[in-house]
Amino acid sequence: MSANKSLSELREAIDALDGHLLALFNERACLAKDVASVKIAEGEVGDFYRPDREATILRHIKQSNPGPLKDEHVVRLYRELMSSCLALQKPLTVSYLGPIGTFTQEAALKHFGHAIDSVAVGAISDIFNEVENGKADYGVVPVENSTEGVITHTLDMFMKSPLHICGEVELRIHHHLLSNVEILEDVKIIYSHQQSLGQCRQWLATHLPQVKTVSVTSNAEAARLAAEELGSAAIAGEIASEIYNLKKLASHIEDEAHNTTRFLIIGERIVSVSGEDKTSLMISTKNISGALHDVLSPFAEASISLNKIESRPSRKGAWEYVFFIDIDGHKDDEHVVKVLDALKSKVSQLKVLGSYPKAVI
Repeated sequence: MSANKSLSELREAIDALDGHLLALFNERACLAKDVASVKIAEGEVGDFYRPDREATILRHIKQSNPGPLKDEHVVRLYRELMSSCLALQKPLTVSYLGPIGTFTQEAALKHFGHAIDSVAVGAISDIFNEVENGKADYGVVPVENSTEGVITHTLDMFMKSPLHICGEVELRIHHHLLSNVEILEDVKIIYSHQQSLGQCRQWLATHLPQVKTVSVTSNAEAARLAAEELGSAAIAGEIASEIYNLKKLASHIEDEAHNTTRFLIIGERIVSVSGEDKTSLMISTKNISGALHDVLSPFAEASISLNKIESRPSRKGAWEYVFFIDIDGHKDDEHVVKVLDALKSKVSQLKVLGSYPKAVI
């Protein structure tokens, strides 16, 4: 048994195994390049990213993991391996809400891995525009937070965008108070995004009740300001602390321990069935009594779970609304197809925003 080996013997075994792993990694990379050659020969153009296949692989890896490595760590390793292999075929360009150091960038790297060309833009609408204009293959946009609720700007963009939802990312959000001062008492002003200020409301009221808070466009912008202004601080994440060289005056100051933000991957691709999917819909009802009940009842009758329902003004008339609904299942699943067909006569508009794999860890 390995417990009976000396330290030098254990290190030799690790070195030998590392050599095997390196060879296997490169063997996989060569196969990925061969796959690209076959696809090109068959006339396929564009990017070679397949969200459904990637999700299926990661779920299999997670289910097959015997330990002692944690599932989330194994999934992260394989995601980076697949990201590097995909970059050998054709690097992906992914647009996210900048500047560098935002949670949206962190979500992009979690979903796609680090072997991508990431492009920071200044607004959620810019992310949609980058993808629609072909400057980016995919975009990453925040859609809801477990504490503060839905990001309305993202939902509103889907009313006019032709893009599809190709995937989702769930990111645990840990907020830190970052500054270039040494102690809390020296903080005179705190910058952060309005969502983050809301997520840390109780901590701020308890520890810094007299300090002025200012809402800015992103936590990364807050970190940039805190790095430049003496006496200022920012509420931001770990990556912003490293990028802007700021000290952590306090860590994990979010009021909810399980604070999580959900992000959507947007693109032109229609994603195939992966086996564990979610479908997002945009529905406009007729302005009659019981209209919403008529929309929801077919899902209940088909035993289809509704994960979320949000309403937004339609912007077409006073007191007219559209509903954003997330359901379990893929739009091509037989029972989902039947429900969507039944809905067409009950609504004034039905748009499938996308069917995509559920987030893997």
